[in-house]
Amino acid sequence: MTRQRNDSHSTEFGIWLRKQRDISSSIGFIATNLDYMWQNYKTGEWMFLEEKRHNSKMTWSQSQQFEVIDAAVRNCIKYRGFHLIVFGNTSPDDGLIFIDDEEVSNKDLLEFLRFDKRKEWYISYFKKKNKKSSPNAATLREETA
Repeated sequence: MTRQRNDSHSTEFGIWLRKQRDISSSIGFIATNLDYMWQNYKTGEWMFLEEKRHNSKMTWSQSQQFEVIDAAVRNCIKYRGFHLIVFGNTSPDDGLIFIDDEEVSNKDLLEFLRFDKRKEWYISYFKKKNKKSSPNAATLREETA
């Protein structure tokens, strides 16, 4: 059966979708929403951002779907990746901040959002994650240091 939301952030359509047995996740159908497509319309740079609060993690289905989207647009010259932003509490102002599993400061977050960080900051979350779990993980850490 399709997983029901455990918060009050759904729309009527989202609630309706989750009640339909003919499109249940048990037969393969999954859906998720993407929090942000972040763009500087003057430079054309853009990226996808998924926000989590209270140190939450992406669900398996979110991770699977976002990785498909990331791979589909990875070759776009102005694309700056898919990134997971996690807040220890609810926002940058009330707790720790993590970008792609790395703790950052409020200043770092703002620079990241302005596309002012080094190129390594914009390696997609999934590419970083996959390299960290591969035998060449040390190489990635050296390249991004």
